[in-house]
Amino acid sequence: MSNFSYIVIMAAVTYAIRVLPLTLIRKQIKNRFLQSFLYYVPYVTLAVMTFPAILHATQSKISGAAALIGGMVVAWLGFDLFKVAVTCCGIVFVLELFLI
Repeated sequence: MSNFSYIVIMAAVTYAIRVLPLTLIRKQIKNRFLQSFLYYVPYVTLAVMTFPAILHATQSKISGAAALIGGMVVAWLGFDLFKVAVTCCGIVFVLELFLI
């Protein structure tokens, strides 16, 4: 098969995944479990893609995990995204410069 046929097949599959739910589900979803499941799908997908990147973006997984925990604490305390990012960067910088 040529590269063009691979691209056409990938485009058809991607299009079908996005269009089929719109064409098959025309009524409002009334099931509370299914509604909550569909509500959290984007958040879970983002978390699944982001979490490994946090641990592997640094020299050591320990500094990545410490920055993750520190960022979670700072975010839990209600600080904005900039302060959370600065805190995480500072934790990674200090741990990789002095301890690891």
